Amino acid sequence: MLKASGIELVAADKPDAFLDDTPTANLIRQVLGAVAEFEKAMIVPKFKDARDRKRATGVKVEGHKNFLEINPELVRIAKRLHRYPVNGRRRSLRQVSTALASAGFVTGKGKPYAAAAVAQMIQC
Repeated sequence: MLKASGIELVAADKPDAFLDDTPTANLIRQVLGAVAEFEKAMIVPKFKDARDRKRATGVKVEGHKNFLEINPELVRIAKRLHRYPVNGRRRSLRQVSTALASAGFVTGKGKPYAAAAVAQMIQC
């Protein structure tokens, strides 16, 4: 598979170790592959059990943190800005983003939040 991809594998201690087509070299490759497969089969259930135990305590285990977990104050202000109308009309998501930016809430790159991000904040 590696050869087909154009990748050449070279062992540090014996450069032609993986090139040999002797029965012994084939046996060693097969045994190492079987050991790696066995090790993975043993580790994967342990990780799953650990995630399940942690999830049972009510802790979020997988996925990115949402805006509420990162900055609850940001979400509170975004909801308030979107909820209360200005001049008889509800603010658009872009207007909320602009108001958040003027209050000092910007992305990690210093830019105002996108409308889609504001929508996610409001849904938290």
